[in-house]
Amino acid sequence: MSFLKTRLIYNITKRSFSGTPAFLAHWNKDWKPGKYPTTEEERSVAAKKYNLFPEEYVPVKDDGHGAGDYPGFKPYSVESRDPFYPWDFPEYRRNFNEPLHEDINIYGEDRYDVLMKPRFSLIAMLASFILVMGSSIYLTYLGKDTAFLPAMPQHMPATNVKHYTYQ
Repeated sequence: MSFLKTRLIYNITKRSFSGTPAFLAHWNKDWKPGKYPTTEEERSVAAKKYNLFPEEYVPVKDDGHGAGDYPGFKPYSVESRDPFYPWDFPEYRRNFNEPLHEDINIYGEDRYDVLMKPRFSLIAMLASFILVMGSSIYLTYLGKDTAFLPAMPQHMPATNVKHYTYQ
């Protein structure tokens, strides 16, 4: 009887857990890119897989790092995209089913911006850095002898006199 109860509980929990939406989600193997396409037919299948036209599909170069048939894009930053466009996911500034860049974790909104134009040139930034750090070092060098703590010898009532005995 106890065996039947155990079996019944097992079947109920198995059925209830396997039917929940969390267990019906995609696995990592479902998102894994396929092999690098070599024929035109494989390229068209891969383009359809990533919702691209076969003319605009260009896979990432096969350099041995395992990108497979994943499409290669020009890097774009989330920060550079239009914030007022009605995105499906406005916090990521992307639409549903839009393929992402292979290194999208580098180009997030709080990360590196590919299209950013710096306000100052690299030479101006380097010159200002050297000027500030050099002047700080120079001022430290000039003032190194002026910063001291005056100290006197320890005050004793009389020299060469025993002030205590253990007898």
